[in-house]
Amino acid sequence: MSIEMIPDSTTDTVTLDDAAAARRKAFVDAARAQFFANGYAGTTMSSIATKVGGSKTTLWTYFPSKEELFAAVVDDIVGEYGTALHVDLPVDRPVVEVLTGFGNILMAALVTTPLLSLFRLVVGEAERFPHLAETFYERGPRRGKARAALWVAEKMVRGELRQGDPMQAVRHFSGLCQSGLYQHAVLGLPEGRDTSRLAAEVDAAVDTFYRAWGPETR
Repeated sequence: MSIEMIPDSTTDTVTLDDAAAARRKAFVDAARAQFFANGYAGTTMSSIATKVGGSKTTLWTYFPSKEELFAAVVDDIVGEYGTALHVDLPVDRPVVEVLTGFGNILMAALVTTPLLSLFRLVVGEAERFPHLAETFYERGPRRGKARAALWVAEKMVRGELRQGDPMQAVRHFSGLCQSGLYQHAVLGLPEGRDTSRLAAEVDAAVDTFYRAWGPETR
């Protein structure tokens, strides 16, 4: 038994033929490159349409607004690199084992170039365009934390973790994993991607988390 992937209720399911899907992907790829290079404010729908080779009218048939196009870019990056949203969380395996695997996958994903670039873009534009932060959080971190909280809640019911707020426990674990080298990665410092040190930090995060949230009698 395991916690399954939470469906993304924010994204409508649309069936596109191959040509339309390829065209849509081209717009998303061009938007991603321009958002990262020029920022959200510095990117226009016209420049994206020109890059792909087409009119704004064609682009608008896929994405009626720049906000919707940005959301598609987030979905594309999270879908490709957000492996932590899909990793199996078996409730019949030991807490330390599952958290160690989950933590390593989470941190490996968070330090990939596309996710770091997306995070920096959102942070840099959030004050002027708060909806970007909302879009990013809803489609990535909130989904991942909600899914992990289901697993934690089940472990609490089984007595393998002490009773408490499952979401708070997930926030604690996520914060512990991201408290060290991840900050270096966000700043572009090379040591932020040292895989052996990241793994050691995950081990330390799991140990600290379990000391706080492990069953009271153990």
